[in-house]
Amino acid sequence: MSYKSFAFIILLAVFGMSIGCKTNLLGGEPPAVQQQAPPPQPISVEGVRTSYADVVEHSSPAVVRIESDIKTKGQMMQFPFGDDDFFRGMPGQQQPQQRPQLQRGIGSGVIVSADGTIITNNHVVEGADKITVQTNDDKTFEAKIVGTDKPSDLAVLKIEGQNLPFLTLGNSDNVRVGDIVLAIGNPLGIGQTVTAGIISAKGRRTGLSDGSYEDFLQTDAPINRGNSGGALINLNGELIGINSQILSPGGANGGNIGIGFAIPSDMAMNLAEQLIKYGEVKRGQLGIKGTEMTADIAKAFNVDAQRGAFVSEVLPQSAAQKAGIKSGDIIVSVNDKPITSFAELRVKIGTTAPGEKVKLGLLREGKPVSVDVTLEQSAQTTASAQLLSPALQGATLSDGQTKTGDKGVKIDAIEKGTPAEQVGLQKDDVIIGVNRTRIQNIAEMRKVLEAKPPVMALNVVRGEESIYLLLR
Repeated sequence: MSYKSFAFIILLAVFGMSIGCKTNLLGGEPPAVQQQAPPPQPISVEGVRTSYADVVEHSSPAVVRIESDIKTKGQMMQFPFGDDDFFRGMPGQQQPQQRPQLQRGIGSGVIVSADGTIITNNHVVEGADKITVQTNDDKTFEAKIVGTDKPSDLAVLKIEGQNLPFLTLGNSDNVRVGDIVLAIGNPLGIGQTVTAGIISAKGRRTGLSDGSYEDFLQTDAPINRGNSGGALINLNGELIGINSQILSPGGANGGNIGIGFAIPSDMAMNLAEQLIKYGEVKRGQLGIKGTEMTADIAKAFNVDAQRGAFVSEVLPQSAAQKAGIKSGDIIVSVNDKPITSFAELRVKIGTTAPGEKVKLGLLREGKPVSVDVTLEQSAQTTASAQLLSPALQGATLSDGQTKTGDKGVKIDAIEKGTPAEQVGLQKDDVIIGVNRTRIQNIAEMRKVLEAKPPVMALNVVRGEESIYLLLR
């Protein structure tokens, strides 16, 4: 076959295909009505996700910027001729005065309910005279402090709003090391920023803050100053942590090196519920002394357990003794969730309210035992008294009652030389009123003192007497 014949055959074939295609499009049944395009799916290549845009779009509106204004004493105001004897004493030539200065802190927060409840870190709002919240759509609100808890570095705020975007709670106990997470916040005040990383570790204690109740999730998602109080979310857009701290060679002023810490969401919400209900955290108490489980202890007691909390002593008349816990027991779970250390047990008990019942899993002489314990209330700390008012520093407070059964705030102890002793408070005093307002517990006292009255008249019941103490 010649070259021209071969080319002609190919041309006919192509022409025939074109006719066939055209006939197919125009002939037969009419095409179906065009449907609306489906929503875009997460971008992936060979099954690997390459974009988190859908998760961020859903979650970021619930993460807010928080500005805290704190008035501090400034430098002395200097007058032009203040040191000249000739001008001294002339009209208008006043003595040097201190001009108050405004210190502004910037952090982040997470809206957790449609009515404007916000969780953030205590250190973001501590000592603030005014707190302003800015949402992702640039709306601003003035926030009120519902309650704060310094030992866990948590605070709850409230803004007045309706149908606000909020994050749903994820199960931080189910988070695994290696899970992908996103951190959303306001680093260095530059505006809302999203970073990605993984869960690097669980159950971390840093000692960078109070350290009393630390059980952090560690992440390498970049976190910097200003991210404090922001959200750590999973790829379902659920809140699994409140970003709280970073570990950096530069200390508090350092930058991210891939070691950040977040308060687990389960712990945060447990504490937040107490702050909302009581205005403070009432910590449950088990009533044991103990230590971390070690290989040496396991060998000595002939048990196959390398993790848990070893009970060395059970305090008399404690919740633990009433539940039948014995010295030598090894606590391995709380509410059917395994624990790895005595520190983790302390956090889980200390973030549960008194009166709540918890189920403890034990190993006793190598055999599993389960007990139910109703937690008792631990003593309030002097720090909680100081947070109520500097004039109360040195007093250990608890909810109590007088000999006649009237409820109030009981003084459990007084430290010598402290402001509380100097104003005349004594051990076993019961405060039943502040500035003619009747109070029955610490939460009610806190609400009265939120107005920061210049003078406090405490109605104190001492024995069978009712007296007033004036505090400035």
